[in-house]
Amino acid sequence: MTTTKKASLTVRILIAMALGIFVGLSLQYLLTDIPDYPLPLGLNPVNIKAFLIDGVFHAGGQIFINSLQMLVVPLVFVSLVCGTSSLTDIRTLGRIGSKTILLYILTTALAISIAIGMALLLKPGAGINLPLQQSFSPSLPPSTVQVFINMFPSNPIAAMAQGEMLQIIVFAVLFGLSIALADSAGERMRQLFADLNVIVMKLVNIVMQLSPYGVFFLMAKQFTSLELENLGNLGWYLGLVLFVLVLHAFVVYGTLLAVLGRLNPLTFFTKMKETALFAFSTSSSNATIASNLATVTQKLGVDNKVASFSIPLGATINMDGTAIMQGVATVFIAQVYNIELGLSSYLMVILTATLASIGTAGVPGVGMVMLAMVLTSVGLPVEGIALIIGIDRLLDMTRTAVNICGDAMVSCLVARSEHCLDLQVFNNADAGKTA
Repeated sequence: MTTTKKASLTVRILIAMALGIFVGLSLQYLLTDIPDYPLPLGLNPVNIKAFLIDGVFHAGGQIFINSLQMLVVPLVFVSLVCGTSSLTDIRTLGRIGSKTILLYILTTALAISIAIGMALLLKPGAGINLPLQQSFSPSLPPSTVQVFINMFPSNPIAAMAQGEMLQIIVFAVLFGLSIALADSAGERMRQLFADLNVIVMKLVNIVMQLSPYGVFFLMAKQFTSLELENLGNLGWYLGLVLFVLVLHAFVVYGTLLAVLGRLNPLTFFTKMKETALFAFSTSSSNATIASNLATVTQKLGVDNKVASFSIPLGATINMDGTAIMQGVATVFIAQVYNIELGLSSYLMVILTATLASIGTAGVPGVGMVMLAMVLTSVGLPVEGIALIIGIDRLLDMTRTAVNICGDAMVSCLVARSEHCLDLQVFNNADAGKTA
């Protein structure tokens, strides 16, 4: 009974995704080849687009995204306060934090290094001379120094209202540590936040049950506007990015789990499939925090004091999938413009992309802003982004799925090293399944 209901949610998400893609592509075809003569009931492409695509699909998808984002601040704050307030040894947080950040930085640097190496080997932009279809003028991210300054909120309430994740994390950690040091008053607050955490997780489960509908609306709207002709022109670039994303997720993450964590990668990826589908449909690491945190704690057995820190932080600074896109795109644009980049330039790309991932919001499309910063750092024309922007939405969905799998993988490794991973839960195929 339990297994069937939980499995049915995954199946429903898959069906909703496939149905949304089919409906979106069908509408794109119909609206393109619709006849000139009047249709029954006064239907025409403008009316259909206004009511169905810009109306029903847009509203349904946006309501779903808003529902997910509604969960982010209370979930991150309450979970992180619960996790840090339960620490009896403050040095434990230092170990957890340093291990988590180090692994995130290393995997991001490794991701972009692999991407650059594969792009140099396979030369996706060699011999291509595509005309620029549109200009692109992004705003560049803040400097590294400003990112670290911005981590500390001057007004924590404002930070929560604006969804500033790094500021929320810093305040929640300090608040949780204060509770841990406050003796009897701290004990009462710790119990209050424990109760709040249970309530917030129930709210997460409610939203998760509605996810197939949201996924359908998002997929249907996206695929009505996806420019399919770009897939043919840029298929080599698209295929290479997707290949490196899959390679990094299954080979790199799988190897790290097996070697460093002595954990079964197949078990990990099987339990992550629902959250990965979720991330694919939303294209937002932040919107997937709730689902990922629930999966990591309930299905993979990671203690909340690790997961409550590593998952929100990963959604903010761990951008392996985005780094892969930047690596391939940088080489691709350089080859299209016949610009030679030396070893020092590629090292600069690796360093810039890795640092740029810190403090960059986990929201759809942010990779293009980061790519502009990377291109500028090595003197490549930012206008080259116009070559790939048409197909980036599809890649954005895929790399978000890789990003959140990386967050969960690092959480497992850190928890394993801190003896905070319940192996019985990790190895139990039915763990975390609700009735």
